[in-house]
Amino acid sequence: MIEKVIQALTEPKRRVILQLVYENELTSSAIASHFDISAPAISQHLKVLEGAGLVIVRKEGTKRYYGIKKDGFSELKQFIEHFWDDHLLLLKEVAEEEERKIHESESE
Repeated sequence: MIEKVIQALTEPKRRVILQLVYENELTSSAIASHFDISAPAISQHLKVLEGAGLVIVRKEGTKRYYGIKKDGFSELKQFIEHFWDDHLLLLKEVAEEEERKIHESESE
């Protein structure tokens, strides 16, 4: 599933859509009003985001409301944190080594 998430996020318009629906649900027409592309093109972007598990759709009558699916980002978050944690550990080790060198040079 992470591949679908990454693929969905590579398109800048989809990232904007995610920002738009982060706080509140919006209809596809409300989302489309923020872009200069056709409503069918927005619908395609929404389908990709839904297929990647990043947005949820709620139907109310004839309207469809789109909102962020926060847990849809959990696998991506874990993937990134894995690398982030490794880099933080490396940074800590380098800083500790520098601190040891400073203390050694001060005691000479």
